[in-house]
Amino acid sequence: MNESPVGTPVIRPVQASEWARVKELRLTALRDPVAHLAYLETYEDAAARPDTFWQERTANAAQDAGGTRQFIAETAAGHWVGTVAVLIEEAGTTDWAGMPVARRQGHLVGVYVAPEHRGGGGPTQALFQAALDWAWERGAERARLIVHPENERALGFYRKVGFVRSGVTVPLAARPQEHEWEMVLERPGSDG
Repeated sequence: MNESPVGTPVIRPVQASEWARVKELRLTALRDPVAHLAYLETYEDAAARPDTFWQERTANAAQDAGGTRQFIAETAAGHWVGTVAVLIEEAGTTDWAGMPVARRQGHLVGVYVAPEHRGGGGPTQALFQAALDWAWERGAERARLIVHPENERALGFYRKVGFVRSGVTVPLAARPQEHEWEMVLERPGSDG
């Protein structure tokens, strides 16, 4: 667990036994005013999933799991106020959208920070750093994420931490007339 000053959330991986809290945080994120731009699922779809789905999802992203890790930001009072997950995608495979993966990479997904913890000094930077460190430790050559071009707050943050547009666009299966942007960050010290 990372040390933090009083009042600053601690960033840590989820534990498999915390599936109900993972579910609760996801449902909270899906109620956010920009959820329709930020996530591929709806609140209604997520709320209808059985507990076994959340148990498996959490176990697969828990501290001792394999190629996925979910980090949360937890206050001293035990409140979860943010999350990000990172998936390791292997070169030579295809991603969730059916696009080829050319290089071993970390794919950041499910980013959420409670409104009262956003902005300067908030946990978003620390969540991203934990996710990126984990990906780099596993040999990722770059990190990527997918963002809707109208999600201005997210775009601003991603640019601030060094992500740039790759030029790749991803059509949305549910809304084929819309495309999202891939943004990438090269591993420090790599030539890209």
